[in-house]
Amino acid sequence: MLSRVANSIYWINRYIERAENYARFIDVNFHLMFDLPPEISEQWAPLVITMADDKLFKEYFDVPSRDNVLRFMTFDMRNPNSIISNLYNARENARTIRETLSKEMWEHINKSYLRVKEASHHQMDLLALQEFYKEIKMGSQLFFGIVDSTVTRGEGWHFGRAGRFLERADKISRFVDVKYFILLPDTNLVGSPLDILQWSSVLKSASAYNMFRQQYKEITPANIVEFLVLDKLFPRSVLHSLLYAESSLREISGTPSSMRYSNEAEKKLSRLRSEIEFTSVDEVFDKGLHEFIDTFQTKNNEVGEEIFNTFFAIKPI
Repeated sequence: MLSRVANSIYWINRYIERAENYARFIDVNFHLMFDLPPEISEQWAPLVITMADDKLFKEYFDVPSRDNVLRFMTFDMRNPNSIISNLYNARENARTIRETLSKEMWEHINKSYLRVKEASHHQMDLLALQEFYKEIKMGSQLFFGIVDSTVTRGEGWHFGRAGRFLERADKISRFVDVKYFILLPDTNLVGSPLDILQWSSVLKSASAYNMFRQQYKEITPANIVEFLVLDKLFPRSVLHSLLYAESSLREISGTPSSMRYSNEAEKKLSRLRSEIEFTSVDEVFDKGLHEFIDTFQTKNNEVGEEIFNTFFAIKPI
């Protein structure tokens, strides 16, 4: 497969997954906002901070109000990580390799982008916005369903799956990290109903609440981190995502099970997966949850860079 085509497929999947997770983040903050006690003000700044978009946000907006954050994260083309930017980039990548995609994939990506572009020209009330973000989430899930039911399990499919799950691992870690930036009015409130409400929102942002409640009796930070970061079986956990991304890289390279790795991308990803797999929840909190997540995100970005260098970069002759 041409590296240009593989690169486009990889990024189409990352962009669609990223758009979905931005919609998840915003939608759950809506629910949290409605459930907060009247004396607690709305908190929108943590969304921009956790997604590492706060510096760019401050260039264009003075106050992290609800309207400013929603505009920036959803419809602002100046923000390369906004929902509309992600869908635009997915569409542009798909347009250049249409002959390698299934007809249904292209039509869905094109329709999703045009839907968001049209919505950007209209004012929506809160109920309409909530429905809009639900459509973004469902649209992403439909796209991945289309991919899994219309694409041959060859190199292209594995590049797409690797991109999807690396992106998912990054964003799920940010869902966990957002709790660090939501400052409670009083540290005595740790373990309070408000604290539990905020942790519940973290679970809901990953569509993990129901599965979590089947596995754990109590909503505690340790249980949530164990489920969203270290669980092998939950499909949106960090570890599960890394396992699937690693599996696809090995399929692309044709690395036999008897070998540990056959290139630097596999080596970095296998090392990161191993670190997460053999870390206990106590070790996470001993290091500090935010520090642990921050280190993970740095290493996950390094894996992405090595995938580019290994498979997509133009090599000197």
